[in-house]
Amino acid sequence: MIFSTASALAAALFAGFVSAQTPAGFTPAVEAKLEVIYGTKATVEPGTRFTKAETARQPTIGTGDVALNGTYVWLLIDLDVPSNFQNPSSGPRRTNLHALITGFKSSGQTVSVAGVASPVYTLASSSTGPVTYVGPSPPAENPPYAHKYVSLLYETPAGFTVTRQQVGQTFGFNLTTFVDVVGLKEAPVRASYLSVAA
Repeated sequence: MIFSTASALAAALFAGFVSAQTPAGFTPAVEAKLEVIYGTKATVEPGTRFTKAETARQPTIGTGDVALNGTYVWLLIDLDVPSNFQNPSSGPRRTNLHALITGFKSSGQTVSVAGVASPVYTLASSSTGPVTYVGPSPPAENPPYAHKYVSLLYETPAGFTVTRQQVGQTFGFNLTTFVDVVGLKEAPVRASYLSVAA
């Protein structure tokens, strides 16, 4: 009986780990998947590996299960920027904000992409900021170190605006502070992450 209970607990923990769309230890943890598509390649599994060349242009984002009907802000955050570029492994890792774009809404269109079972209901925005997309460009490290890039999608209330000043520093970006400053009271509705190495 003890073995069965332990097995059930382990299975539940494993299922929770597998369904998380954010890296282990990242807060807030999000289980609902945001599809992030670069060209013809998508984040099929959490942590899908991409190259710098593949991620040079802003991705298409959307959902594979249902179309979203609200208005959203999308963020892309590098979790693994070295604080010491001369000796990257010698200090702590910091965050860097690679994109913060408002005004995403349903485009009314779908796209099909390899590895995603159903067509993706795409989201689009006419905005390019307040932080314009900058593609991942992790520095070379020895041994190689793949950076984790988290995409977060927050639903925004009517009339939501955010200024570049409210975003603050992109290097060392503090998500908790940003969310408090701009009044995003709900958790992200979708997330995913990918990895890129030099």
